[in-house]
Amino acid sequence: MAIKRAAWAEGRIVTLEHTSRILADNPLGDPHVRLHDVWLPPQYDQLRGRGRGRRFAVLFDLVGYTGSGKSHTNWRGFDENVPERAARLIHERGMSPCIIVFPDCFTALGGNQYVNSSAIGRYADYLTRELVPLIDSEFRTLADRAHRGCFGKSSGGYGAMLHGMKYARYWGAIANHSGDAYFDFIYRCDWPNTLDELAKFSEPPRKAGPYDAAGRASSEEPGVDDGRVARFLEHVWKKSRLTSPEAHCLMNLGMAATYDPDRSAPNGFRLPFDLETGELVAARWRRWLRNDPINLVARYAENLKTLKGIHIDCGWLDQYRLHYGSRILSKRLREHGVEHRYEEFDGTHSGIDHRMDVSLPFLSNALR
Repeated sequence: MAIKRAAWAEGRIVTLEHTSRILADNPLGDPHVRLHDVWLPPQYDQLRGRGRGRRFAVLFDLVGYTGSGKSHTNWRGFDENVPERAARLIHERGMSPCIIVFPDCFTALGGNQYVNSSAIGRYADYLTRELVPLIDSEFRTLADRAHRGCFGKSSGGYGAMLHGMKYARYWGAIANHSGDAYFDFIYRCDWPNTLDELAKFSEPPRKAGPYDAAGRASSEEPGVDDGRVARFLEHVWKKSRLTSPEAHCLMNLGMAATYDPDRSAPNGFRLPFDLETGELVAARWRRWLRNDPINLVARYAENLKTLKGIHIDCGWLDQYRLHYGSRILSKRLREHGVEHRYEEFDGTHSGIDHRMDVSLPFLSNALR
């Protein structure tokens, strides 16, 4: 395959350094000074004639877990990054020119669900109360919700969906690619792997012979770390490269910190399973389910109805089984009279950036 060279104007990327008050003193000690890439379409710099002073709709790209904004603006071999994709779509007249923002919301737990958490930080407020006004003040935007949208994949799709539900006064349209939903399917079944990974950090070390289940209880209180979570985190934070089991374990701990934060608990969050026996802690799991999009539609249906567009899609071969949650989410939206577009495609959870060829035109045309 030949290296592609664009035959059309590609726009330009501006990098903003922003010092956040909201992220200052965040519980993980993550940086509160962040760099955010912003892509300006070719039309932004057309200052002659009708282009002078033109204002543009804005899209926020919420990347998936383990990613950050710059991962979508980096050069890619034999593929397009998001700015290149948008430039091509505009050239083909498939979408209207718009500004695209690539926020840095990475954390020491590997990523973000773009919500407020006392264990991670106030990332929903960070987006809506700091970054939205920052972009509107720095660029020629159409500075109201009717012309502002967000989109993302996986955790970013979850974030877009939750923002459409809870923060609709900031957003006019959303796109959710393979977003987290139906937690009983996608998270609960993966926790045994996380428990096995955390078991490597239990004390005292295991040895062959009789096993006293009661004597090895992980904690006097179910759902509380007995020290192995803290030791695991100390271990991975010293590494430059994580194994796949370590990365998935870190992700599930990040979800626990997102869905069940507790300032009084070790590490600032509680756990949905007993670390030693693997028993489900029902009270803790209920906290997770309260954050599941399929369980939030009824509560936020009226907010969702104010949006100018909702796009959801998922591959029917998604290895995390997210297509089942996406189907339930679409079903619940339909039951509550929320207009939306739901599509499925022949694909997995990986390598699906081509779906932006559908969502970016949908959003830009809804918000222009």
